[in-house]
Amino acid sequence: MVKVKLFGLFRLDTGIKEIELKASTVKELYPLLLDAAKKAKPDTKVTSKDIDGCIVVINGVQSKKTSKLNDGDEIMLMSPVCGG
Repeated sequence: MVKVKLFGLFRLDTGIKEIELKASTVKELYPLLLDAAKKAKPDTKVTSKDIDGCIVVINGVQSKKTSKLNDGDEIMLMSPVCGG
């Protein structure tokens, strides 16, 4: 199991701060997260495209969606932010 912490749009829209899931790559987490989001808030506006565009941090290091995961890893997913 890995611990996934959500930030930004994901947390605001779904109310999920943290969830434990079983996956061997970051990419495998995405459909699981979307399912969890829809269970937590059926009318969520979060889409698979939103999740796919997120910033991924594994154990404090920015990573890619193809990164492999190990039991006990902590993954932070942050929606990209625009500013000016």
